Amino acid sequence: MSIIEKNTHSGRIISIDALRGFDMFWIMGSSELAIAILAFSKSNWALRLAAQFRHSNWNGFTFYDLIFPLFLFIVGLTIPFSLNKYHAGNKINFKDAYLRIISRTLILFFLGLCINGLLDFNFAAMRWPGVLQRIAICYLICAVIVLHVRSEFQPLTIGIVIVIILIGYWLVMRFVPVPGSIAGEYLSREGNLAGYIDRLVIPGRLYYKFGDNEGLLSTIPALATTLSGVLTGRMLKSDKPQIFKLKWIIISAIIALATGFLWNFSFPVNKILWTSSFVLVSSGFSLLLLGLFYWLIDYKGYKKWAFPFIVIGMNAITIYVVQGLFDFGIIVNILIHGFIGYMGPLQDIFSLTCLVVLKWLFLYFLYKKKIFLKV
Repeated sequence: MSIIEKNTHSGRIISIDALRGFDMFWIMGSSELAIAILAFSKSNWALRLAAQFRHSNWNGFTFYDLIFPLFLFIVGLTIPFSLNKYHAGNKINFKDAYLRIISRTLILFFLGLCINGLLDFNFAAMRWPGVLQRIAICYLICAVIVLHVRSEFQPLTIGIVIVIILIGYWLVMRFVPVPGSIAGEYLSREGNLAGYIDRLVIPGRLYYKFGDNEGLLSTIPALATTLSGVLTGRMLKSDKPQIFKLKWIIISAIIALATGFLWNFSFPVNKILWTSSFVLVSSGFSLLLLGLFYWLIDYKGYKKWAFPFIVIGMNAITIYVVQGLFDFGIIVNILIHGFIGYMGPLQDIFSLTCLVVLKWLFLYFLYKKKIFLKV
């Protein structure tokens, strides 16, 4: 399997590409741009809104906290489609399927390590966990489940697995004691079990002093996030009417959000620990966004507005990796350094706008050439 392929990508559910692009749009520098624009007004409402484009400090939920779980949800969403070609009637081509699954997993994991500084060879100071590493692990496990569980049993099996993960993670985090911790602080930065295991097992640098937000134990509930996408992907892939799919998406979103916010009272929503309530809340919002995009693009047929997002979505991993390894700001500085000083208080806004546009033009070039990173 080649990493870079030319592809026409016909027969896709366009809303999935658009939603993936919308998600990655904010990682391309648009969140910083939004903060700069809102901070420029200096009004109280704008500053409060700007906080939505930053991660929560610990407990809580912001719009920017949704970015990573939404991407994992979309990873799960595409698995039923990507593995479908390995089914021929009741037979499955396990050899080719596993070649695809394992190669994608290894490529994603390796790229994640490269972004974290693998090629610097300073392993003692390197951060080993990361976004792409978690995506790779979740993709591997979820793809294997889809591959081996018979289609008619998948909804029930996956649903049971999700429930076991969410309740099991809550029980483990709540009742397994951490050596040296104070009673009642099982979700504190210093006293949580996930952070303790990270400090004990993971070498190198951690994301925060007491653990890692892509650590070992917290990757388990992230599987539930991805599996919720798998269930949704199965439903989208079915022959059910589009209106039925939309109703299913909205009802599922409301149930997930209500359950998550209720669970928040005993198991707070926390992205770094990827708590069970966080899984439900983020999955609920992911379903709502999918429902909106699916309704507008695939049901109503309004596609033109989504083109900028589709360009990003077709090469989402590409821009994540490239911007992690290369500083686009160097090119922006070359292009605008002569007159950026004349922009006055708009310097930051102008510079960030140019940065986002440059990245999009890079992806547009790949899109026009029909070149896509296949991982």
